[in-house]
Amino acid sequence: MNAHTTSPSPSTIPGTPLRGALLVLGAGVFWGTTGTAQSFSDAALSPYWVGALRLLVASLFFLAYAGWHLGPARLGRELSDLSWKQAIWAGACMAAYNLTFFAGVKITGVAVGTALALGSGPIWAGLLQILSGARPGLGWWLGTLLAVGGGVLLVFGRGGDVQADPLGIALCLASGLSYALYALLNKQLVHRSTPAVTTLGVFSIGAILALPAAGLQAGPLQITASGWLVVGFLGVAATGVAYLLFTTGLRHISAASGVSLALMEPVTAFLLAILVVGERPGAPAYAGLAALLAGLAIVIRAETRNPEGRPDAQSPASL
Repeated sequence: MNAHTTSPSPSTIPGTPLRGALLVLGAGVFWGTTGTAQSFSDAALSPYWVGALRLLVASLFFLAYAGWHLGPARLGRELSDLSWKQAIWAGACMAAYNLTFFAGVKITGVAVGTALALGSGPIWAGLLQILSGARPGLGWWLGTLLAVGGGVLLVFGRGGDVQADPLGIALCLASGLSYALYALLNKQLVHRSTPAVTTLGVFSIGAILALPAAGLQAGPLQITASGWLVVGFLGVAATGVAYLLFTTGLRHISAASGVSLALMEPVTAFLLAILVVGERPGAPAYAGLAALLAGLAIVIRAETRNPEGRPDAQSPASL
């Protein structure tokens, strides 16, 4: 018995595009707590270490969840049958996403960095699907561009430093590209194995790559008890639970739609900033919120109206 016989094939996996979209939106809600959680961390903890440690904690979470959900024997079989070549590439993309995002934000500031990284991801995903032979429809492009524009307006409407540094911009765009590649590869992996095993394999690789990179970038780890609490929350909730929802959702929707719907993250971050941090954003931010939500609704409508014809993301042949 192996992963191909114990897991449903793509055509028989139960669920609907709407269920997949709702799962990804749920993941976006968890991702949106990241900024608020980090505001409670100690200043000595480098953001590079935050990114790497949350991958490590998430990997331990996936190991515990997969062991409980599948049992040790089946977990061992499915891990042995996992497409490790793709898992290594996906893990490398996840590590690259974390490191380039934090490096880019450090150079450009939160507003520019977040807008470029989150906004470029869906565009990269759509272009990559075209290159792989799957062409997202007009409805997807309309909704995605509206959501991206709204997200950019929402982020800049909250204020923050604007630093148009070429290196920082390049890093943030690379972050969006890394995330889009991760989603495309993850789409393929989750159709061959269970979400628990897929996330365990990918994030273990990501942690192995990100931890030494964080040490090189930020030096030795300096962390307090409050820092570990923040990393624990980020690893379990904002990464572990979130990516389990995201990966499960990719079974029912295209990878491009998954990346677009992940823009629920800035919506949640915006609402938490108002309710928890006490921010008072201006009218442009609220206009961006409205445009972003409208764009997400159009993407969901496009995905659910064309369940048979929606493109299944293919990984690049070279991978």
